[in-house]
Amino acid sequence: MLELAWPWVFLLAPLPWLLRRLLPASDSREAALKVTFLGELATLSDRKAGIGLPGWRQQLPYVLIWLALLVAAARPQWLGEPLPQPTTGRDLLLAVDVSGSMDYPDMLWEDEEISRLELVKRLLGDFLEARHGDRVGLILFGSKAYLQAPLTFDRHTVRVWLDEALIGIAGSNTAIGDAIGLALKRLGERPVQSRVLILVTDGANNGGEIEPLVAAELAAREGVRIHTIGIGAEPDADGVLGRFGFSAGMELDETTLRGVAEATGGRYFRAQSREALQAIGETLDELEPAAQRPERARLVKALYPWPLAAALLGSLLLVARSLWPRRWRLSGPGGARR
Repeated sequence: MLELAWPWVFLLAPLPWLLRRLLPASDSREAALKVTFLGELATLSDRKAGIGLPGWRQQLPYVLIWLALLVAAARPQWLGEPLPQPTTGRDLLLAVDVSGSMDYPDMLWEDEEISRLELVKRLLGDFLEARHGDRVGLILFGSKAYLQAPLTFDRHTVRVWLDEALIGIAGSNTAIGDAIGLALKRLGERPVQSRVLILVTDGANNGGEIEPLVAAELAAREGVRIHTIGIGAEPDADGVLGRFGFSAGMELDETTLRGVAEATGGRYFRAQSREALQAIGETLDELEPAAQRPERARLVKALYPWPLAAALLGSLLLVARSLWPRRWRLSGPGGARR
């Protein structure tokens, strides 16, 4: 189907005629140039300046060129048949704890001690890149919860924002319930089968307005499945304080995190290695992908180069017609010779 994207351009069609009618004619009585083609000037002098217009045969090439330019400016395009483009996938929101305790370097990555947040970045970075067909969003939470990235198919950008997350940017406490509440607001309008929240934290809920288990009950009613990941080394058997002033892993409230996951049909994982995140990916792959709202797409082929090329060719022919006879006269008998 042929369609013009900007049909209003044809309102400019009478513009040359209006300019020819409205602009004043040149009325200079002083000879500005000395010309040799007096015969042509004599022919033109028979017409009254500013009153008459050239004959239609002389105007026709210019009219056709102008119309071709208008057609090109109107952006003609050929639209194919509308084809349904169903998209399938999941809506994944990542809620990552960025409180002060996430800065403790008690994690190991290839025999290197790194902070808890750095481990999360490395584990979830590759995970995000592999979620083809999924919408992914990012929530950062501490004392407050903030939406860093809305649900989007641009997984690479979400990964970049995760890599740029800073410790303490959302406060020093841990508001797990508020993070879940914010996720419910963002997932509420999405299909029920595809609502998934992955919550990553290293501590217990000690901030915010909503208790985690209460928020989990609301999530279960809304059909949001929550997978929780606990970050932190295993607690010391004797309970001796470590070099950071606490026993590694003692502050992690695994009971609450496990309860949140079970209440919503999710699973709880302890993130100490790459295998933990792989287990999450396998669990998500087992979920039925929900068909999103089908979209229809048309194959669009731009046609403006054809009328534009016709206008250019017509202009070149007019220029050639005006130059070649003059060149022939100059080189002919009685004309200037080189």
